[in-house]
Amino acid sequence: MELWQKIKSYESLHIVFWLIKDSCWMLELKWLGIIMVIPTLIIAVIIAFITRKTVDVHLNLAILFWICANSFWMYIEFFTKGELKLLASIPFILGFIFVGIYYYKTLFSKQS
Repeated sequence: MELWQKIKSYESLHIVFWLIKDSCWMLELKWLGIIMVIPTLIIAVIIAFITRKTVDVHLNLAILFWICANSFWMYIEFFTKGELKLLASIPFILGFIFVGIYYYKTLFSKQS
């Protein structure tokens, strides 16, 4: 299977898990939402690993950190009073950094 077809198949499955996870968050299905974090993160890691030799790895790492932040935030809302919610900003910021790296590398490589 070609690399991009393989990535596309993982991304399609990833979207399903991500939507289920976020739907559980919205519907306050606590344990199912927490369980859905696992396959969502695993597939995000797999996609980042598959793209590790491409510039797209930076966008995929941004997505991975976004899911980490999102999942942490969901956990905090489900099981605490919310006092630690701001800690989710750390992986969100890391995601923005990886997006910045992606755009820097794509713009810089176009000028060469």
